[in-house]
Amino acid sequence: MTDASEMRALATDSRVAVVIVAAGRGARAGQTDGPKQYQRIGGRAVIARTLDMFLAHPRIGPVVVAIHADDSALFRSAAGANADRVITVTGGASRQDSVRLGLLALRGHAPSQVLVHDAVRPFVDAELIDRTIAAIGERQGALPALPVADTLKRESAAGMIGETVSRNGLHAAQTPQGFPFWPILAAHEKAHHLGKADFTDDAAIAEWAHIPVKIVLGSPDNVKLTWARDISMADQRLSGERLRFPDIRTGNGYDVHAFEPGDHVTLCGVSIPHDKKLAGHSDADVGLHALTDALLATCGAGDIGTHFPPSDPQWKGVASRIFVEHAARLVRARGGRIANADITLICEAPRVGPHREAMTEILSEMLAISRDRISIKATTNEKLGFVGREEGIAAIATASVVFPGDVPE
Repeated sequence: MTDASEMRALATDSRVAVVIVAAGRGARAGQTDGPKQYQRIGGRAVIARTLDMFLAHPRIGPVVVAIHADDSALFRSAAGANADRVITVTGGASRQDSVRLGLLALRGHAPSQVLVHDAVRPFVDAELIDRTIAAIGERQGALPALPVADTLKRESAAGMIGETVSRNGLHAAQTPQGFPFWPILAAHEKAHHLGKADFTDDAAIAEWAHIPVKIVLGSPDNVKLTWARDISMADQRLSGERLRFPDIRTGNGYDVHAFEPGDHVTLCGVSIPHDKKLAGHSDADVGLHALTDALLATCGAGDIGTHFPPSDPQWKGVASRIFVEHAARLVRARGGRIANADITLICEAPRVGPHREAMTEILSEMLAISRDRISIKATTNEKLGFVGREEGIAAIATASVVFPGDVPE
């Protein structure tokens, strides 16, 4: 069990950790082709959509996914490139135990706060995550919930209406539920030690452990896919969005850096030996700088200088993949899916061709998209201009992103 001295002794991570519960078998959904978290809606697995929203959120740190012992291959197939960005643990016999095991896996990260979310709520959005995080206190949890709208009836032993239950103050709980990390871990450990295994959500454990929980406004879109018809309706909803006027946005970026004395250049994340280097505040990777601007353009988020001003010394000499990954997170936090990235490097030297595969692999990892959605090209300037005189290198990038909903009239 986790005691108070251990809590004080360990440093904390200011980012918010996440435990995603995905170890259930989905018996109520009546699926014969696997658990509901691996069913496809709108062409993608339910759990893949859930992971996207958390991994793209700028406040989120380590993510643990509790999966069934038999589902390792299913999870890797469904999560794709994101499978390597999360920690997986084998879940327990109940949801409660799966959460406890997920929390234990985070002890070494020592986060200050944690969110617990059901994998089968794939329509969680960045705004709901923000509201939940904002309500977490040092000794206070947060529960997104919606006021109950239906009239409630209590059944009698004879199968008749026994009474009408007042809706006043009643809410339907959702996830993610947020808590200060060490208190909720201690509560789970204590419940496990005492054999109390009948809690249906983590707010109930917090209530039992005298951790106050604040209710925040949930989202009517944040439905839990419980029954087979829920999965069918979610698929129809997403398919319907694609059949309207899809919100496909294209952004362009351009960058140029001059040469200075050196022994290598960094292009699209790859260090290439050369008799010069590129001058710049960071690592001067023109390809990644152009791509960062292209991604930011798709969601109207300014340019690279807005987010990483060259006057700020903290960005001196840093790897430019930080800029690309930041831009990709902003895109995903707005619900965008990166469909394509195209980069043209314009230089007389060095030769790009021998390094194209390595560049593609690095960009695939940065953007969490498949290699066939990435294009890296190189051309000379036919000895014309500053590029032709080998005074520097230029790059042009284009990014295509699909956002939810349709294009307004």
